[in-house]
Amino acid sequence: MPLKLVTTTPKKSLNAAFLKVRPLRSEIDIFKLNLINLLDKIDILEQEQNQKTHVRDFLINTYYKGKNEVNTKGNIDLVIHTDNTNKSTVGVIIEAKRPSNKAEWITADKPNGKALQECVLYYLRERIDEQNIYIKNIIITNIHEWYIIDAVWFEKFFYGNHKLVKEYKDWCNKTTTAPNTAFFYNEIAAKHIDSIDESIPCTTLISDHTKRHSAIPILAMTKNSSNSRSYFQSFTYSKYLLLMIVINSINDSIQSSCTS
Repeated sequence: MPLKLVTTTPKKSLNAAFLKVRPLRSEIDIFKLNLINLLDKIDILEQEQNQKTHVRDFLINTYYKGKNEVNTKGNIDLVIHTDNTNKSTVGVIIEAKRPSNKAEWITADKPNGKALQECVLYYLRERIDEQNIYIKNIIITNIHEWYIIDAVWFEKFFYGNHKLVKEYKDWCNKTTTAPNTAFFYNEIAAKHIDSIDESIPCTTLISDHTKRHSAIPILAMTKNSSNSRSYFQSFTYSKYLLLMIVINSINDSIQSSCTS
């Protein structure tokens, strides 16, 4: 059976102790303002470089400013560092796609897309090349959809896969047929992802807008429109819980069920 993601809601993913922490009213107001600004900036035709900039700004302005560095690292779209400088280790890897990029996107039933393959490469680079043992989570998002995977599963299925690690090192040393990333994604990562016959738990939030209001273009929704307000009101609580996971993903806010 090919790999599938077993999805769960943000509320169920958060540790019970963390759910008891009541956010300040000012924190919720900042979150609401920044979320509206993020939604207003979504453009399905925009380049992915701009999409990840919007996600970065949202995270920094909502929580991380002055606390943790959020930026690109090499070819990784975004990382959240464990401290407020880019010299600190990476705690979270984020792959950001534009909403219209369906070819490289993933679903719970078909996760073996380029977005996940890229995350496998970035994880191996951090674990092997950087000797980073502090990665907590891997996040894949197109702003409408968020998939958050505990790094214990990447550790088990990818870093713990000795054949994959060997092929990765061979690829890095340019002893494989081709040294480009497309070869790694298509001939190495995809093959090893397909070989996983287990399911991976994944915290998921998919915008109600993509399910119920597909006739309304997201880029047409502004903070002054009724469509935006109704979308925002129905989406805020779940999105806020998701954000709580994202902003605390360098800590231990997510319950892990890894038994290996």
